[in-house]
Parts: sequence; structure tokens; C-alpha cells
Amino acid sequence: MNSAKNYTPLTSPHKPPLTAIVIGAGLGGCAAALALHHHGHNVLCVLDKVRAFSRLGDSLGLGENAFKLLARWGCDTDEIKRIGNQAPNMTIRRWKDGKVLAVQPLMDMAGYIGHRGDYHDCFLKWVKERDIPIRMGCEVVAFRDVDPQASITLRSGEVLHADIIVAADGIKSLARPLVLGVKDDPVSSGYACFRAFFKPGPEWRRDEKLNRYMMEDCVNFWIGPEQHLVQNTLRGGEEFNWIITHRDEGDVPESWFQEGDMEEVRRLVETLDPDIAGIVRRTEKCLDWKICYREPLPSWVSADSHRIALLGDSCHAHLPTSAQGASQAVESAGVLATCLSLIRDTEDVRVATRTYEKIRFPRTRQSQMNGKDLRDRWHGALKTVDEDKEIEPEDVMIRNRWLYSYDAEEDTRTRWEEVRAVVDEEFRVGKIVPLC
Repeated sequence: MNSAKNYTPLTSPHKPPLTAIVIGAGLGGCAAALALHHHGHNVLCVLDKVRAFSRLGDSLGLGENAFKLLARWGCDTDEIKRIGNQAPNMTIRRWKDGKVLAVQPLMDMAGYIGHRGDYHDCFLKWVKERDIPIRMGCEVVAFRDVDPQASITLRSGEVLHADIIVAADGIKSLARPLVLGVKDDPVSSGYACFRAFFKPGPEWRRDEKLNRYMMEDCVNFWIGPEQHLVQNTLRGGEEFNWIITHRDEGDVPESWFQEGDMEEVRRLVETLDPDIAGIVRRTEKCLDWKICYREPLPSWVSADSHRIALLGDSCHAHLPTSAQGASQAVESAGVLATCLSLIRDTEDVRVATRTYEKIRFPRTRQSQMNGKDLRDRWHGALKTVDEDKEIEPEDVMIRNRWLYSYDAEEDTRTRWEEVRAVVDEEFRVGKIVPLC
């Protein structure tokens, strides 16, 4: 793969190049910076309100649809492949006893699975290799949606201006209310996740009652009525991750750091296959993540200057079962950067951003619904099946393969004239058609 040392970005078609500010230095924000830089745009900075990153989260998947873009942008994607799960296959099992229902290549679901923090470190390194400033401890408190440049104000009082501002600031995006004109509150999905990521001690790996899934990299799913458990290991079994998705109709504080009730977890796994239930019961602590969603947004772009664009979780958050949240953010970065490289001058930024959202919305919506479909199929597959009846493997298999052959940048170039013509007409008549 390419690396930053022998990689040369494209030459900007604009003189001077378009300037950009990216809000949020997570995976989506880093991808936006990498894509914009690759296309010759001038990324002034990437901002994040936290003062330092830590190794937060657990498992994350990146598919080939993301890898082909990252490699094109000069990123050494082998760095991620080396630290990810090395298992060739994943196994879908029956909740109560671990009976194998289906086996698929791991690439059919999530592509390369690794720890979110490890992958994030790679993305941050790639951004820094391009001398793009990452400014930590910079909280955005206000936006000005104006021409000829939009601006943001930091809590410190500093004001920054750019031709395009990319808001990759996550599910709790400050920019989203600006784009929508109203605040959108999270809605309960009716589900929650208990999540744990830890390093099993040597005694765990020696205990034959516990170690079946700890001796090498593996990925397994246990599915049952209205619940499922995902398990994977990293670094040859040295790191262990489990996630239990279950029904939860309660109130939904939208937090990723709420401590979970291990007694409740142990109750949930009373009927679970003992080979994995023993590991869950022995786990000391977990997080309780209420799965919320927001209705699809009618727009991803600010209404006045059209120079503030949402990207990633701020506009198309995915369920965990989609295994595509990060990959779709990378795709969106590629599409936005490509659209900006196809306009004639800075006055056409509005055309680029409106074309970007029209190209991206249908695909991200399909990807989001793919995750819901999988969850519903898993949770319903065993409800009406007799004990002695075999499950049709296709009924529980993961259907993500169709996502991987897509080249987001090539598709943008192919469809540019057609979609741009629609956008031009909307501007001519003075009415932007909502995405949904």
C-alpha cells in the first residue's frame, strides 16, 4: 500500500485552493481531513473539544469500501490490517447451546475488526503525517452561516473562517441543530447494549471452562429471541470483547460511558450457551449503552451559505449490527472532497455540498437499514422454529458484501453532471428539495 513518504496529493483545481476546517477528530473527522488533503484542498485544522484521546470503546469494523479510499489517499492500510482480527471466518450460533447455524467469511460483515482506539491512532497518525494541525481542547460554541466564508467561534473567543466547514462532531453534533433549524432529540430504539472489552488473565486462558474462545482470534455471534451476543478476540486471544444487545424500553440517557449492572447481565445470560456465558459471568465490569436513533435528516447542509456540511455520525449514524458506521463516514469524506474538486470556483461550494448530500443520502440510508434488517432477522429467526428443525443458513447470514465493491469517488465523478444539474435547477427556482 501507499505510505505518506512516497505519496503526493492531487493538485488543487482552484487557485488558491479551497480552505477547510474539520470539527471533530474522530474517525470521520480524520477521514474528512485525509480526503480533502488528497484532493488538493487546504485543511486549516482539525478541531476537537477533548484535551487528549484515550483508548476508548471496543471493536470496530472497516470494510474494503473504506480501505480502497484510504489507500488511494496515501494511507498505509496494512497498519490496520496487522492490528485487526485475523480470523478468516465468523460463526453464527444458537443462543442456548452454541449450535452452529451459519459460517461466513469475516469480510462478509465488517471487513477488518479491531479496537476503535487502535484504529483511531492510525487515522490520527496519517493526518499528522500530512502536517494537518490537530488542535485539541478547542470547543466550538457558535457558527456563522455566511458568505463568502462561514466561520466558527471557539470557547476561547477565537474566530476561524473557511470556505467549507465539515462538522464531523458525532451523534451529539452542535452543527446539526443549525442545519435543521431545530433541535432533534434522540429516540429510543427499544434496545440497549452491554459492552465489555478486557484482557483475560492467564488463569482464564488456562481454565478449560472459559478458554474456548480465548486461544486465537475468532468472531462469533449467539442469536436468540430479541437478543444477541457478539464476541471477538484480538492479538491472538489476548484481548476479548463481548457485546449483548437486548430489549430495553426504558428511558434513554444518551451516554457511551454509563457503567453497566453486571447482575442484570448475569440474569440475561442464564439461558446462554455455557461456553460463552461463563466468560460473561466472570467479567468484572461493562458499559451500558442505550441504542438511540434519530430520524433521517432532511438536509446535511446549512441553509444560508451552504458552506457547513455534516459528515459521519452527525448525519448518518448506524446501528452496531450494520458494521458500517466508520466505513460510511470514510465514503462520505471521499464524496464531499471529490465534489469540492469538481466545482469551478469558491462561489460554487454550495453546489458541491448540495450534490454531496444528494449522492450520499440514499446509500447511507440503505446501509443503515441493512443493520436494522440483520438485527430483526437474528432476533426473530428462532422464535417459531421447533427444536429439531434446521435453520436455513441464509436466513441468519450477514448481507454486507454488496457494500464493498462500491467506489465512492468514482461514483461521484460518474454522477456529477446529472446530480449537479438537479442542484442547479433547485437553486434557480429557489427551493432545495429535502432529502426525505
